Amino acid sequence: MDLHSGFPFWLVKNGLLADYPALQSDLQNEEVVIIGSGISGSLAAYELCKAGFRCTMLDKRILSSGSTWASTAQLNYELDISLCDLADLYSEDFAVAVYKASLASVDKIQRIAADTAMDECLERIPSLYLSSDEKGAQAIEQEYALRRKHGFPVELLGKEQLQAFRITNRTNALYHHHAIQLDAYRMTVGLIQHCVKSGNLTVYTRTNVTKLESSDEGVTLQTDKGYTVKARFVICAPGYESAQFLPKQVMALNSTYALVTQPLPEDAFWKERCLIWETKRPYFYLRTTKDNRIMMGGGDVSFKDETARDRLIDEKEVWLLKECKTLFPHLEISADFVWCGTFGDVEDGLPFIGLYPGMDNVYFALGYGGNGTTYSLIAAEVISNLLKGEPDQRAQLFGFDRKK
Repeated sequence: MDLHSGFPFWLVKNGLLADYPALQSDLQNEEVVIIGSGISGSLAAYELCKAGFRCTMLDKRILSSGSTWASTAQLNYELDISLCDLADLYSEDFAVAVYKASLASVDKIQRIAADTAMDECLERIPSLYLSSDEKGAQAIEQEYALRRKHGFPVELLGKEQLQAFRITNRTNALYHHHAIQLDAYRMTVGLIQHCVKSGNLTVYTRTNVTKLESSDEGVTLQTDKGYTVKARFVICAPGYESAQFLPKQVMALNSTYALVTQPLPEDAFWKERCLIWETKRPYFYLRTTKDNRIMMGGGDVSFKDETARDRLIDEKEVWLLKECKTLFPHLEISADFVWCGTFGDVEDGLPFIGLYPGMDNVYFALGYGGNGTTYSLIAAEVISNLLKGEPDQRAQLFGFDRKK
């Protein structure tokens, strides 16, 4: 299946940044095999290679060309599920622990960019979470109170304060400085190249793993070309395509839509050019790019098939532009690039990280939902710690066996 359609901005902007050969022989003694070369796989490689593991990466496509191409790459400690809703679903202590893990991962991403000389891929900016209606305004106030109770960085802005951001039709919003926007494709490839240069990572693209068998002694993989790969450990990080390796379905598939406008004058933007999203679901969101474009997305729908998904691109382009104009009536915008993608989602909005019960030596890094990059880093750290034999409490938060 194609994970995206249309013209993803990052591919057009960057071109193909790197390429690696396909596997041409059996591999009999690998320490760690990582399936997937997107942001999840690259972060797993970074953490594992730094810890001294010898890693081999396999991807069925061209390097980092799946969902990473389609990502709008907004990182935020706020999750698609609010702290209040997560507390209602599990417990307040559970929800606070999850949000603290997310907050720490946003800061860690920035340190990784500095460590790998990719600061230009990343920009630290504020976030503005807007109420969409009266119900959303009440939810914003409740969320603010709970976050303040537990010391999370957040401010509550009212209608008058929002006017400074050129927003006049919303009641209130949550505001903070712990968000990041990045060039996901460039950073993903940069992380992989950094690990290859370290000598601890070998990469094979155009190598489709079709079968996985695990035991307490290790894992055996089969490719569509008939090659066998044997490894001590396997990290599954191919996004929703990991479903083929799981005994049962753990996610639903959704289609999402995005576009990038033409470059705009500097004075067209809102205050601080912060990330913006909202309380309604499915939500609309937007960010900016370094060349003065607006990148926006949303309008998610349940995935049926690629044809049905792609048929909605024109309709969703109109919807996205209309949503942006409703928020900022002064803007004169049109779409230069429009695309859609498919992603996995789960009921509680959280990732699945670690061993699946009954599958030895196979670790999953499944960062579902709208916080994929944040979750991917958490997964990379947790799995690295587990392979080193070090306990990590986050494994309980995001494990397959978490209980409500």
